[in-house]
Amino acid sequence: MAPFDLSRRLAAEALGTALLVATVVGSGIMAETLTRDVALALLGNTLPTGAILVVLITILGPISGAHFNPAVTLADASQRGLAWRDVPVYILAQIAGAFFGVAVAHVMFGEPLFFASTHARDGASQMASEFVATFGLLATIWGTVRTRPSVVPFAVGAYITSAYWFTSSTSFANPAVTLARAASNTFAGIRPADVPGFIVAQLLGAAAATATFAWLVPARNEARAAVAAEQRRKDAA
Repeated sequence: MAPFDLSRRLAAEALGTALLVATVVGSGIMAETLTRDVALALLGNTLPTGAILVVLITILGPISGAHFNPAVTLADASQRGLAWRDVPVYILAQIAGAFFGVAVAHVMFGEPLFFASTHARDGASQMASEFVATFGLLATIWGTVRTRPSVVPFAVGAYITSAYWFTSSTSFANPAVTLARAASNTFAGIRPADVPGFIVAQLLGAAAATATFAWLVPARNEARAAVAAEQRRKDAA
């Protein structure tokens, strides 16, 4: 199969991130509407998020790699899986898609298009949680893509489902999603003032996982050669 051109890959990243965020925010609104039990509401937010990740990675992974996450994009580029020149537009597509996803969720539930969150998520415990959450996400990706790539969608969906519950931050693990959720004063929101700390922790967690798994499960030489050959082909096109 011929590789997809950049415009299609960007469309896939924007669409996937939009649907992911619409699911996160929309399920959070629905859960909070249906119950006042916080644990039950969190469960109602968790299960759709894990499920949609399985679907989105399965259908869009062959097109763009299904990053939907600037931390994943930067990690992939650092391992020569994505050309560095494509990184800025991937990240812009992800951020645009994330905000569009918030807007779609708000429209579906009759909320204002955008409104700043007042949900405080600050302190060292939250930053540590985001570091751990993003480390685990990248560990899941690297550990499966290099050994059992067919299970990546299920592994990522399962990891995020569990990380909602074992991290105090409920595992944002995604700078684009974090930015967009600051524009939603709902169950899934985050106060804008807390966004920078989350993003720093996420990027550090992604970098730590990528470095760890570059040693723990190194890419096979033939895989590296295939990536290099593909990059040379793109450069020559």
